Amino acid sequence: MYSEITANKRRSVILMTIFVVIIIGLGYVFSRAQGDTSYAGVWIAIIISLFSTLISYYQGDKIALLASGARAISEEENKYVYRLVENLSIATGLPTPKIYIIDDPAINAFATGREPLLASIAITKGAIEKLKNEELEGVIAHELSHVKNFDIRFMTLVAVLVGAISIMAQIFLRSQFLFGSRRRDNEGGGQLAAIFMVIGIVLAILSPIIAELIKLAISRRREYLADASGVLATRFPEGLANALEKIKMENLPLKQASSATAHLFLANPLRSNSVMNLFSTHPPLEERIKRLREMGV
Repeated sequence: MYSEITANKRRSVILMTIFVVIIIGLGYVFSRAQGDTSYAGVWIAIIISLFSTLISYYQGDKIALLASGARAISEEENKYVYRLVENLSIATGLPTPKIYIIDDPAINAFATGREPLLASIAITKGAIEKLKNEELEGVIAHELSHVKNFDIRFMTLVAVLVGAISIMAQIFLRSQFLFGSRRRDNEGGGQLAAIFMVIGIVLAILSPIIAELIKLAISRRREYLADASGVLATRFPEGLANALEKIKMENLPLKQASSATAHLFLANPLRSNSVMNLFSTHPPLEERIKRLREMGV
C-alpha cells in the first residue's frame, strides 16, 4: 500500500513537470515564430486561463453538487451513512465533511472541496442500498482520500495548465491567420522565423490534444492513489474491490452525469465501452480491482 501511494505521487509530479515544460516550450516557439522577444502573448494567455479558472476553483464544489442533483442530509435523516463517514474521517484525521445523497440507483460517489475544512462527499442511493457495510466503507474511504491528498486542488491546477496551453495555441493560430508572422529585420531572420512559424503551427494543433491526454493520465494516477490511500484507512482492500466489481457488473450510468464532472466520481458515471475507456478520466475497473486484491496478498 505504501509503495503504491509513493509511486503514484512520484508519477503525478513527473506529469506536472511535463506540463510546465510544454508551456515554457510553447511560449518560446510561438514568440520566436512571431519575432516577439517580450513574450507578451504568452503572459496574456496564462492570465486569461488563471482568471477563467478562479470561478471553478472557488465555486466548483457548489456547481458539481448542483449538477449531480445532490441534496444535503443531516445525522437524523441517515444515521448509518453519517456514522460511517464520521468514523472514517476520524480514522483518516479529517474533519467530517458535509454529506450529500444523490437519488440515483447507480453505485457511485464523489468528493469535492479545495481543502478538508470545505469538503463535501456525495453518495448515490444505489451505493447505500446495494453495497455491504465494508464495501460502502471502502467507497467512502476512497473519497476521503481524495480530500486528504488535496486531489481537488491538484486537479484544478492541472485544469489551469491545460487551459493555458489551449488558449496559447488558439491565440497563436488566430494571430497567424489574421496577421501572419513578423519578419526579422536582420539578414536570415525571416527564414528562421518561417521555420519557427511552421513548428509553432504544428505544436499549436497538437499541444492541446497532448495536454488533454496528460490530464487524463494524471487523473487516472490520482484514482490509483486514492484507492491505495483508502485501503490504508480501512485495512481491507477487498471492500473497495468488491464495490468496484459491482459497479462493473451493472455498468449503470448516472442520470445526471456529465463529462464536466465525470472525473470527480469513484467510477466513470457515463456509460463506458472499450473505445471510450481509452479517453476516460478513470483507469479500467479491472486494473483497479486487480491492484486492490494484490494489496491484500
